Amino acid sequence: MDEKPNVPFSKQLRIATRDIHNVSDALVNAKLAFALYDNKVWAEGLLIFYDVFKHLEQRVPHDFLPPEIHRTAQFQQDLQYYLGDGWEQRHTPRPEVRAYLQHLNEIEAENPNLLLAYVYHLYMGLLSGGQILQKRRSLGKRINPFRRAAANGEQSVQGASLTTFEDHTIYELKQRLRKVVDEFGARLDDETRQRMLDESRKVFELNNTIIRTVEGTGRANVRILGYIGAVIMALIVMQYIVRRSTEE
Repeated sequence: MDEKPNVPFSKQLRIATRDIHNVSDALVNAKLAFALYDNKVWAEGLLIFYDVFKHLEQRVPHDFLPPEIHRTAQFQQDLQYYLGDGWEQRHTPRPEVRAYLQHLNEIEAENPNLLLAYVYHLYMGLLSGGQILQKRRSLGKRINPFRRAAANGEQSVQGASLTTFEDHTIYELKQRLRKVVDEFGARLDDETRQRMLDESRKVFELNNTIIRTVEGTGRANVRILGYIGAVIMALIVMQYIVRRSTEE
């Protein structure tokens, strides 16, 4: 007998995507490891996902996508901070993002419930990996010699609205999302369940495609590596000077 229905559906989704999720994590780390400290690259990373989150929040009922985790307004606040006034009028989704949105339209026409696979993986990603990236970015900004000095009264939340959840803990939001998915999954027939598991893998395929379009990561990486190289060289010179003075 197939025991999978006894496994929470959220866990089934994680198991079904474990390998491609690892590929996605590796891509993010390789693409953005140093670029996290570059505001232009960070803003571009936000921009490629803005239209996807906005689309889901416009199309998925609140029963499946609770309003407390909606992020459209927070995306807009952060993009306003990084890109300035008029950014939305200047913004045109790139072809890869338009293809992503087209796919969402197609599966919605097939079965609107399939959008829940995107809700689960994208928002859990924001509540998990997104939090880690923001913490790394905050740490990097404190030690980055190229950072812009904060203006008087400037708060650390500026430019970080997307990953800031003031009224709920991250744990609470994750539990709420898992509960929604698990309760829905328990009502699915085998065919629809498998269709959603298959679509879960598509989430990461599409995510990886748009992440690869982020530009400027090479510039940011070279910039930080240059700084690291300068620090190492300075340490070598200091060590040499100390050694010479000791010998004399």
